[in-house]
Amino acid sequence: MTKYRLFLVSILVSFFAEIESEELPNFSDLAEEASPAVVNITSSRTVKERNTYGRGFGDPRYDEFFERFFGQQPRPSAPRENTRPVVSTGSGFIISEDGYLLTNNHVIENADVITVSLGDRREYKAEVIGADERSDVALLKIDAENLPVLEIGKSKDLKVGEWVVAIGSPFQLRFSVTSGIVSAKGRSIPNGSDSTYVPFIQTDVAINPGNSGGPLFNLEGEVVGINSQIYTRSGGYMGVSFAIPIDYAMDVADQLKETGYVARGWLGVSIQEITSELAEALDMEVPKGALISQIIEDSPAEKSGLKEEDVILFFDGEEIFYSSDLPLTVGSIRPDTEVNAMVLRDGKEKTIKVTVGELPTDPSIAFNETKQNILGVVVENQSNENQRSFIEGVLVTNVDPEGIAYMGGIRKGDIIYSLARIKIKNVNEFKEVLSDLDVERRTTIGVARNGNKRILSLNLSK
Repeated sequence: MTKYRLFLVSILVSFFAEIESEELPNFSDLAEEASPAVVNITSSRTVKERNTYGRGFGDPRYDEFFERFFGQQPRPSAPRENTRPVVSTGSGFIISEDGYLLTNNHVIENADVITVSLGDRREYKAEVIGADERSDVALLKIDAENLPVLEIGKSKDLKVGEWVVAIGSPFQLRFSVTSGIVSAKGRSIPNGSDSTYVPFIQTDVAINPGNSGGPLFNLEGEVVGINSQIYTRSGGYMGVSFAIPIDYAMDVADQLKETGYVARGWLGVSIQEITSELAEALDMEVPKGALISQIIEDSPAEKSGLKEEDVILFFDGEEIFYSSDLPLTVGSIRPDTEVNAMVLRDGKEKTIKVTVGELPTDPSIAFNETKQNILGVVVENQSNENQRSFIEGVLVTNVDPEGIAYMGGIRKGDIIYSLARIKIKNVNEFKEVLSDLDVERRTTIGVARNGNKRILSLNLSK
């Protein structure tokens, strides 16, 4: 009986092992066919450094400390400027036989020289045809012909759970192959720039520094994304990586090639998430959509008849489930296109025709911030998403480092709750008080930081 059981177990183990081996994909053919069109990119630039020579590093507090113990120290009459090279590396891939290739903008940004290395060790100097910071896509050109080319797929056809493969040069380990699955689609993530218009693909493919700009493949060997970012606390891969959908990236590349810049759709609204409490107040069964909290004057939204407190449920046929879905959808639409928006207004669904505008290059206009003013600050209304405290006021989103506000101690993230001893609750009140200020004298400004209030003095005459 024991022998029979052992025999049966061995048969079952062999059977399931065979099934598992048949189901797991083999990436060797894909890697062999695709690698010749994947490139390594090295960009270099020269930066200037100032050497102050003083033992106190140019800070009067440290100078006084050193002089007290070591006596008066000789100092040069002027600091000397040194230069040093800064080199960064990344990946890319060829999209045409005559030398066009794609990579990330951050791989080649501000570079003086860009070198592209092919798998057969040929090297070329690359020209930047165009680069788009918002999408982190760059289009390069090398002087070569009859190059190997990758087949471009359709990222919109990707499914969550589908196998994907990355090829790139992590840590200068050239043409490394890693694999994983699609974890999610349509992710909106912060990356230090305006990334709210990129519907990132989230994967668990191992991506590390040097992979940036490299291709993400489906099992058919088609490019479905550009590996762009990782979520990390250590500087290396932690199981979450993000790729730019190739449908989106190719549209950016086409526009960069044709016009040198990228035109995106724009609505001109401030939006916020629908919470369960708001859904109940708005008589909604399910908390979904994008709630319009403010409409920019003379924007496409205002011209189309959208109103504050409208909830956008569908836009151009795409369901808006989270508020972050709206910028992704609007940004992908070419300017001057007329589309339908389904909104919930006063408890009833209503379809409104909207002519999409073009996203302004000035983010202070695009995101309903005040233009940089006499104080040198950009502010916006607080919402449920960015509410830093229970203090009413406007949120500072940008500060001119040479402006009056910065010199007075105001920083990005502060809340301005009063100006010239007048309480401020929103952007409109801020504008009104600002327009009446006496620029020939000092004024007070109330600022909250981390929940702590302070009254500062600003010299407007400077």
